[in-house]
Amino acid sequence: MQHSFRLTIQCPDQIGLVAQVSQFLAQYGATILEANHHTDLTTQRFFMRHEIQADSMTLDMATFTAAFMPIAEKFKMDWHISDPASLPKVALLASHETHCLADLLHRWHTGELACEIPCIIANHQAIADIAAWYKVPFYFVNFKSQPKADAFAQIEAILSELSVDTVVLARFMQILPEDMCHNWAGKAINIHHSFLPSFAGAKPYQQAYDRGVKLIGATCHYVTSDLDEGPIIEQQVMRISHSDSATDMVRKGRDCEKTALANGLRFHLEDRVIIDANKTIVFA
Repeated sequence: MQHSFRLTIQCPDQIGLVAQVSQFLAQYGATILEANHHTDLTTQRFFMRHEIQADSMTLDMATFTAAFMPIAEKFKMDWHISDPASLPKVALLASHETHCLADLLHRWHTGELACEIPCIIANHQAIADIAAWYKVPFYFVNFKSQPKADAFAQIEAILSELSVDTVVLARFMQILPEDMCHNWAGKAINIHHSFLPSFAGAKPYQQAYDRGVKLIGATCHYVTSDLDEGPIIEQQVMRISHSDSATDMVRKGRDCEKTALANGLRFHLEDRVIIDANKTIVFA
């Protein structure tokens, strides 16, 4: 696999911005493997993602950061450069529904998701069997024998001890407390079994069945303290008919959930997602 750096930028849209970034990269011999630009004409915000061949540049990461700083300050950039060779650590949180968890683990096991998985945390002991098969450390957190605040404090301690970068709620049926949502803003990913904003909250498939919809879906989004209202990363839909029961919709919807969550996590890991207020720019 080609070793590359990823440069992401968002800032006010300005004349000469792309030219100056391109000139900087050319000055240091950078080969651009992939380039993405977008301007939001409503907010006049500019977004960029460049993937740069690492061995083409005469700068290492630290030197690049120092050299690029004057340009970043000039254009008031919120920017980041990352090295995919340093794999991010992803913690998977799960409950009794295992389809999303098993799908992510399989994709990771086969190399589709470029990350480390240092732990699986669950409030159901049965998940230990799945963790053992994939040889991932398992942590059981009992939400029934202690206050929820203590259970979440236990989870936070595990995440801190393992230096986790990203948290994925793989159908983890617990609502994160507000302080945890704040601590993991832009780094906690959830899958909701509905095509948000329709049918938020509990039992969305039953809500969809009662409404008689012809499309069901799933939404991968970042977690915020506003339940099911975080910035959307990815969505998947599936057509259904009047002959489908609510149970049929749950069964069919699982495929949407798995695909949306896997794609959303991959986009996040590859620095393809830039959060802009409560929306995202996804350079898929």
